[in-house]
Amino acid sequence: MLVRNPRRTLFAATVALALALATYAFTASNVVPASKAGKGEGAISGFVVSAVTYTLSASNPANIDSVSFTLDSTATTVKAKLVQSSSTYTDCTITGGTLATCDFAPDVSVVAADELSVVAVR
Repeated sequence: MLVRNPRRTLFAATVALALALATYAFTASNVVPASKAGKGEGAISGFVVSAVTYTLSASNPANIDSVSFTLDSTATTVKAKLVQSSSTYTDCTITGGTLATCDFAPDVSVVAADELSVVAVR
């Protein structure tokens, strides 16, 4: 037969309660900064590129040295490429937020140039 000791039971319950309160007090003092998470969607509007000007190489006019163009709104980053099969975009310099100039190094052959692909970010 099992004999219970009321003092042991009371002591064990008191220790369990003290541990529970200490754990609650510790976790209640933790501060987690506010954050956002989720999924959403929004429209991506493109830029209108105009006033495109190609500058030929001074040493070899069969090559394109740079291209300049105007964007319809301000951009913080602009890149461009002239050959469709190339995966490399050239960084462009932005003046006044809307005028971009892209210097190609090495120069791009006029014969190889088959597109002007522009990537811009506000």
